[in-house]
Amino acid sequence: MIAVDPALYEQMAAKVKASGSSFYWGMRLLELPRRFGMYAVYAFCREVDDIADEPGDPVEKRCQLEWWRVEIGRLYAGQPVTHPILVALAGPVAEYNLPQEDFLAVIDGCEMDIGTAMVRPTMAALELYCDRVASAVGRLSVRVFGEDRPQGQAVANATGMALQLTNILRDVAVDAEIGRLYLPDEVLTAHGIDSHDPREVLAHPALGAVCRDIAIIAVQQFNDSDRAMAECSRRTMRPATLMKEMYRGIYRRLEAEGFQPRLPPVRLPAGVKLWCVLRHGLV
Repeated sequence: MIAVDPALYEQMAAKVKASGSSFYWGMRLLELPRRFGMYAVYAFCREVDDIADEPGDPVEKRCQLEWWRVEIGRLYAGQPVTHPILVALAGPVAEYNLPQEDFLAVIDGCEMDIGTAMVRPTMAALELYCDRVASAVGRLSVRVFGEDRPQGQAVANATGMALQLTNILRDVAVDAEIGRLYLPDEVLTAHGIDSHDPREVLAHPALGAVCRDIAIIAVQQFNDSDRAMAECSRRTMRPATLMKEMYRGIYRRLEAEGFQPRLPPVRLPAGVKLWCVLRHGLV
């Protein structure tokens, strides 16, 4: 059982709350030690993601991410660490057998966002990116939830893909504003879109058709997640179910709008989020 330091718990919880993530409500369903573990995992993900997303010199960003790689290595080698997030992670890493490679995958995924690697990536690059920034987080999460069997890993892999593709569909316009374009080259080319300029792609009349093709893949991943989830403990996986259903709600709103990118992006109203918590958070 993890010994939860109250001050460290509040520090991790504050970082999760400040992010405004819908995932917070899924984490709240967990008993205290597991909740603390999830807060620490999420705080780590938020920290390295912010390095990639915030303005700054690409060389410096890569140096900062490399620092995190080294420090994760120190944590797993049993060497002293001082950053509060790493201190918070020490207990969950040992208690829930969290794989080092998944933390490193998250860092690698964030590094893909530095520069132009994720402007019109190949489908293979997009799938790798989704695995690193989403499915790897899921693989860590399901272990914290208490599901470390292959079925849990299958849930994590499919759910991560479904959620990240939904994110991409929701944020096409937002991403174009900052020079990013996650839609894959093969699908853009199939619909006659040749430009590598995100703003030009955003204005192309065939963009909706591209998004609908990506939506088909997202639905397949949601369905794969549902099938794998049926083989897991419903109570244990309540947080994963709640997170997924909130994103499924976003997907359905995107679908109702014909997957047409817009600003501001689609958001779930507070009432819908509350309904999801009541519907899927109680067993």
